[in-house]
Amino acid sequence: MATIRSESTPMKFARVTVNPNQMGGVPCIRGLRIPVATVVGLVAEGMTEAEILHSYPDLTAEDIHEALLFAAEAVRERALPITS
Repeated sequence: MATIRSESTPMKFARVTVNPNQMGGVPCIRGLRIPVATVVGLVAEGMTEAEILHSYPDLTAEDIHEALLFAAEAVRERALPITS
């Protein structure tokens, strides 16, 4: 289970796992070899939930939603360089 600390309390993610011995320790969905970044990237490319679930039959709609929430929390926790 992955945890990201929010402003007031830590958020726990039941569907996002981090294992240093799998996929280089990147956050993955439920111990599968499907990185959170892959799922978020598919959404960003415009794939629908149905298309993602068809392409990755091991995923569920809940996995997609938690991947997006995890990504949002991860970005919220970091200072990102913004250039104009």
